[in-house]
Amino acid sequence: MKPFLLLATRDDDEAADDEYRGFLEAGGLDPSELQRLRLEATPLPAIDLDDYSGVIVGGSPFNASDAPATKTAVQSRVERELGTLIDEIIERDYPFFGACYGIGLLTSHLGGVVDDSFPETAGPTRVSLTADGEADQLFGGLDGDFDAFVGHKEACALLPQGAVLLASGERCPVQAFRIGDNVYATQFHPELSLASMLTRIRIYRDNGYFAPDAYGDVVELIRGSDVTEPAALVRAFVRRFARE
Repeated sequence: MKPFLLLATRDDDEAADDEYRGFLEAGGLDPSELQRLRLEATPLPAIDLDDYSGVIVGGSPFNASDAPATKTAVQSRVERELGTLIDEIIERDYPFFGACYGIGLLTSHLGGVVDDSFPETAGPTRVSLTADGEADQLFGGLDGDFDAFVGHKEACALLPQGAVLLASGERCPVQAFRIGDNVYATQFHPELSLASMLTRIRIYRDNGYFAPDAYGDVVELIRGSDVTEPAALVRAFVRRFARE
């Protein structure tokens, strides 16, 4: 099988490794089947998409909606490089899965609106499939309503032209969409297990995803949650697009 490619941007080693492990486990992949490039550490090399089964972009400390003047040189480079790759992905309708930062990046690059209108505190949230989601080849295998882990300061407020809304939520209207037949993005994190979510909030507890004095409450909310359905989405993506 040609490997999938995870394009990561987390500069904390523990968080980066946990994210990689999360996609491996959720997708039923071994390390030879998921190549990782950490773009916060090194520029994106020349990528031949024909060498891979698909591309995954995970979460990030970056926010796509940050004002250009406030973005670091690294963030600006990463978004420039990923933007060029996204152009080719969209042109070819190439298999792509963007989670959290991935949906923000895809939305903003394709002319949609990403802003701070619909943030969600770190923890579980309820996600509901739309009729298009229920009919979709990936999302159609999920329960119509399920819990997923989130934690974001920005979200898609206006879909890019041509996007098909696949899932929504009460606190965040755009939880997932599709472009063409093969390009997917979710606001929620399908790779996160309960243990990984606890790791994530510990690492980023001072990054504004919840009030500083609410850490204990957030931990208890996560521990009492039942989030298992989203991982099936990663497995479905792998099964559908894995190729020799």
